Amino acid sequence: MKAKSKQGLPREVSVRVPASTSNCGAGFDTLGLALRLYNTVVVRRCAAGKGVLHAPPARLGAAMAADAARIFFARSGVAPFDFQFAISGDVPVSRGLGSSVTLGAGIVAGLNELSGARLAKLALAAILTKFEGHPDNATAGVLGGFCVGRTDPQTGELLGVVRQPIGREVSFVVVSPAQELETKQARGILPRKLPYFDAVRSVNSSSYVVAAFLTGEFDRLAHAVADFMHEPYRLPNIPGAGEAIKAGVQAGAYTGWLSGSGSSVLCVATPAKAAAVGRAMAEAFFAVGVASQIFPLRADNTGLKIISRKP
Repeated sequence: MKAKSKQGLPREVSVRVPASTSNCGAGFDTLGLALRLYNTVVVRRCAAGKGVLHAPPARLGAAMAADAARIFFARSGVAPFDFQFAISGDVPVSRGLGSSVTLGAGIVAGLNELSGARLAKLALAAILTKFEGHPDNATAGVLGGFCVGRTDPQTGELLGVVRQPIGREVSFVVVSPAQELETKQARGILPRKLPYFDAVRSVNSSSYVVAAFLTGEFDRLAHAVADFMHEPYRLPNIPGAGEAIKAGVQAGAYTGWLSGSGSSVLCVATPAKAAAVGRAMAEAFFAVGVASQIFPLRADNTGLKIISRKP
């Protein structure tokens, strides 16, 4: 039997983190929803010089893990130590489903366990918000459910989260085309200035969507998403995406949106209509020669979860 570390802490931790959809239409950089599609991150303490903190920057996954670790150590006050990690699961990379958060949250939660820092989930969400630069996927991936994150206008620090569990009476049909789209690239096409009334119309839509989610009156979501902040600039760069959302609504979905910065799109529907909605969305992509994958999902209300600890 292997001995535990001197502090009685585990040397290896496995963390399950859900996928997430962000923005939810016009809730740009604010609204997030966790989905039942998962990645698992295994984090293991290792000898100095043998871990990810010394990995070459060219290894993107290692560089992202190192960034998340640096923020964790700085915020927690824990002395930095090297670690190794592995990530596996079903969340597609660079498809607007929070794949970077699954990695970052797995690293931060794993280090929290390995170090004995005992930071609460809200503190981990604040670290992930710093890591991501915005709270939408970060809060949903850590806390689960539908999350409205509030940040400091000057510093971007997470100040609070309103979280609402979502029941089984609604499905979230994600259709992911065979096109990767990095968030940095997608942000680069956004305008530096926005027409005043475009902002007003977007605030109106996002406020109504939040109210529908918080009250559970999902039928009020019908045609409620009307974004003028990011979708008009991003959708034209994803062949078939706009048509897929329209097709899903025509097939019976309440509404739909570009998931994060794309390339996945999502429609909200009753479970009874989810299959038909997914087929219609996939057919819209197929019509422009794009293959896609359908994910009929429910909301995840747990957020990240430690699934194993090993000495």
